Amino acid sequence: MTVAPPLALGDAGLGRDPAARRRLGNALLAVVLLWPLLQLAEFRPAALFEASNLTVMKGFLAGFMPPARSPEFLGMLLKATLETLAIATAGITLALLLAAPLAVTATRALSVSAIGPGPGHRRGLAVRGACRALLTMLRAIPEIIWALMFVRVLGLGPAAGVLALAITYGGMLGKVYAEILESTDTRPARALLQSGSGRFAALAYGLIPNAAQELTSYTVYRWECAVRASVIMGFVGAGGLGQLMDQSMKMLNGGEASSILLVFLLLVLLADAISAGLRKALA
Repeated sequence: MTVAPPLALGDAGLGRDPAARRRLGNALLAVVLLWPLLQLAEFRPAALFEASNLTVMKGFLAGFMPPARSPEFLGMLLKATLETLAIATAGITLALLLAAPLAVTATRALSVSAIGPGPGHRRGLAVRGACRALLTMLRAIPEIIWALMFVRVLGLGPAAGVLALAITYGGMLGKVYAEILESTDTRPARALLQSGSGRFAALAYGLIPNAAQELTSYTVYRWECAVRASVIMGFVGAGGLGQLMDQSMKMLNGGEASSILLVFLLLVLLADAISAGLRKALA
């Protein structure tokens, strides 16, 4: 029986993986390229552990304990939480109404003119290009900018947050929906279109069955992001938990801020539970 000679120490890591040298080179190249960017961003994590900064952070965090539990504040917190959920849900609903038709139009797999050359081929390319450009414009402007504008127009309140989320998230949802539909198996949709079926039938029976889980998961994730965004927009007067947080921080009431953060954590856990339940139902 012949026993293979043991590998040398240098061969143990690089000899078994022929791509190890290339990966090491890519890692070193990434460090070389990222280091100037970190310097430009003044990234100095060691400053967090300086004695003076640790003292400041300790005093700041100590102000968050214990969380506020007065009946008056809890009532305000419940109202703000419901308002935040309403802003996020209404904003995502309007975003869906905006994103769905744009995503269907921008998806090449659902284009009848893409089956083969014909009189509508160039028109189809132009329409898809226009839809993708519109989706880019919608998501290019952050929702906080839209919220500032709508607060000026509509005044303080949740309506500004709803419209801001609808516009920005409509662009995000439409882009990702189109990419999900194009990345799934498009052969069933192609077969339906080639046999004379309509675009919506090809969508419903050719693409949605394979992409339903991913579409649902991303939609719930965006709803979770909308909850976070609505909290941030509350700082500019769009209502909800953000506005209550802004008031608490201006009053240097760390206990109230701590209670708001705990509620926010519960909302994120709720979104995770909803996403898991929907994915299980669609499995």
